[in-house]
Amino acid sequence: MTDMTLTPAIVLAATPATPEVNFDFAAHRLVLKGEAYPENAAAFFRPLLQAVEEWLNEKPAGSAPVQLHVALSYFNSSSTKLLFEFFELLNGFARQGKACELYWYYDPEDDISEEFGQEVSQDFPSLSVFLKAELNAC
Repeated sequence: MTDMTLTPAIVLAATPATPEVNFDFAAHRLVLKGEAYPENAAAFFRPLLQAVEEWLNEKPAGSAPVQLHVALSYFNSSSTKLLFEFFELLNGFARQGKACELYWYYDPEDDISEEFGQEVSQDFPSLSVFLKAELNAC
């Protein structure tokens, strides 16, 4: 289901160091897919965080849930910090009654990524977290 949002979609092709970004605000579906180890993680992620925050500020409580799909085969520590900022942003909006779902995709043979998803679920209790053992499913 889509709504009438004025926020334009953000679509960025993946590079060797940055993930594919497909933020379809009208469909409430945000996707990060690939690898994330940009030279300057803040420069890459902060504009995305700002766009999502502005959109969520306009989104009424009770509307369709926001779905963040994250399928990262690799991400470095600076990207981890920014991902946590992203999850905290969504967790905060979820506490305000704006349903937010995180779909965490991981390679079934990657215990570290699976454990990371489990930790996210514990660290951000207002965020509905779904672990998917299928890295290329989203």
